[in-house]
Amino acid sequence: MLTARADVRGGARCASVLDLIGDTPVLRVDTPLPHPHPGFWAKLEGFAPGGMKARAALSLLRGARRRGELRPGGAVVESTSGTLGIGLACVGTALGHPVVIVADRELDGMTAALLRAHGARVEIVTEPHPVGGWQRARRERVARLLAELPGAYWPDQYNNPDNPAGYRGLGEELVQQFDQLDAVVCSVGTGGHSAGIAPVVRARWPHVRIVGVDSVGSTVFGQDAARRLMRGLGSSIHPGNVDYDIFDEVHWIGPAEAADSCRRLAAGAFVTGGWSTGAVAMAAAWCARELGSDRVCGVFPDGPHRYWQSIYADDYLAEHHLGAPVTEPLDDAGPHSALGWVRTGKVVDPCSLRSAEGLPCTVCGEEDAL
Repeated sequence: MLTARADVRGGARCASVLDLIGDTPVLRVDTPLPHPHPGFWAKLEGFAPGGMKARAALSLLRGARRRGELRPGGAVVESTSGTLGIGLACVGTALGHPVVIVADRELDGMTAALLRAHGARVEIVTEPHPVGGWQRARRERVARLLAELPGAYWPDQYNNPDNPAGYRGLGEELVQQFDQLDAVVCSVGTGGHSAGIAPVVRARWPHVRIVGVDSVGSTVFGQDAARRLMRGLGSSIHPGNVDYDIFDEVHWIGPAEAADSCRRLAAGAFVTGGWSTGAVAMAAAWCARELGSDRVCGVFPDGPHRYWQSIYADDYLAEHHLGAPVTEPLDDAGPHSALGWVRTGKVVDPCSLRSAEGLPCTVCGEEDAL
């Protein structure tokens, strides 16, 4: 009887879907994005069930079970724009935990249907918080659900150290897959995978550059909050899991640029993905060009399947006026002017709550009370 993953000729034999999380391949990409570049490597997290966030989900739930915070059969309640929800549905099913996902009315129908098909209960918040946006509104709904469901567990992906810990394995895979890397490019939302990967790859290559990719309108690196079209990239709070000290530079990328990048990848490399993948690919191609090196790896968090009605739909792009993309970043313009593609090497933690003075933060507000 098969009780664990067995790596045999022809492909692995697995007793559990959990055995399929991790060990993702890398693919060399030389498709112009939009300019020619030396090539870069894409870490294809969409090749694993649940995508990249299944790594975090597995770490979060195993950590809670180990500490006794999540009892056998206990419900898991989390706020997410959908990506972690897919990962939690994958892991929760395997470990026997009902999953309740708190999303908002901007969750696309395809992702909502997919979550329900995987057995998750989906709670929809209909109005954003006046200061903390959708994320703060969703987290307030999470607090109410935790009070209603006995024994329910909240993973708190934004602040739980089990989140970045779940990505140390991804960093270890990169160290095994490459003799040398000059740069690793990561999207930033909760900050989990960049914080988990960076110490591992820096232990192997001390001078490797860590490049963060954020969305225009995201508050993570100090922009003013604004409506974000790109679900899953950026945040409307200051997540505690973002390790600001690891980043050599940050790129803010807009939806027109990310969509154009996704479509170029689809046509030129076949392998593509969603908003975060498009944004990461664009920054990775730029880094390869600037460094004159193909020793650059971008982490592609997911595949394209949830985006056929948005990124890959012509009428969607026209409806949202996603026309000609910016093809070069504006250098060191500062976060407040990031309306299109902007980059900076001056990375600071914008949260005044975490400053030496511990001043109130108008973005995070009273989130710690949850």
